[in-house]
Amino acid sequence: MGTVLTIAGIAVILVGLWDMFNHLLHPRGSGPLSSLVFSAVWKLSRTTKHRLSYALGPATMVAVIMMWVMIQAVGWALIYYPHVPEGLLYADGINPGDYPVFAEALYVSLASLATLGFGDVVAVEPGLRLVAPVQGLTGFALLTGALTWFMQIYPPLFRRRSAALMLNALQESGFLKQLSELDPASVQTEVDRLSEQIAQICVDFTQHSETYYFRVDADAVALSQHLHHALALRRAAADSSAPEVRISAARLGSLLDHLGSTLSPSFVSGRDLDEIFAAYAADHSSSR
Repeated sequence: MGTVLTIAGIAVILVGLWDMFNHLLHPRGSGPLSSLVFSAVWKLSRTTKHRLSYALGPATMVAVIMMWVMIQAVGWALIYYPHVPEGLLYADGINPGDYPVFAEALYVSLASLATLGFGDVVAVEPGLRLVAPVQGLTGFALLTGALTWFMQIYPPLFRRRSAALMLNALQESGFLKQLSELDPASVQTEVDRLSEQIAQICVDFTQHSETYYFRVDADAVALSQHLHHALALRRAAADSSAPEVRISAARLGSLLDHLGSTLSPSFVSGRDLDEIFAAYAADHSSSR
């Protein structure tokens, strides 16, 4: 029985580490379990018309981290379980018989994972004495990875808001309506600048897929509400008489196609860019 529990514990630990690796370290940035949590919470939020969705992204990140912690805690507890209480030394005044065996194993696991070391329970079996510091290293790596994740998540969000502001400013200034009257070099500069921002957003969605589930409280900085302006700009620039503007329009079109393939079918569905971007806007709309 002890061998079975140990093997089961190792399997649970590896599943959790695999999800962490895929979400935090892999270039694709999408762990199977964590992605499932994000999509499930997002679908639940849509049923309430996103009333609390402005806090949804950060809150779901915390939930994913807690899931990783509990997976590791349960996995290591299964390894400790066959050795409780015989393989542990308890401080004076603590009677291990007063506590359920698995609850005690889970307590030891959580204390080791958090590297707290209260000193009330100490492993004395040779195998457990090796297991405890290894688990402590795992917990330290988990904590470091979680903090790094929070630090990495906001630059992509800033870039997305910056692109939305750019598109909003171009639309409000009447740039599209006057495009044919403007100097081709100026038009090319604006189109190329937007292309660079779209390219960064494509990479951000690939490496930080969880950023899709972050909403903003103002349409001016919501990329989902302005991508149709980018499509209109591409079409207008493609009709320009200046070849350099048409080349820039083709590059912007290629990047928008890539953005569309990134969004669909991973997050929304659509047959063409108009449908994909419309579905993206609807998915992030508070009226849905």
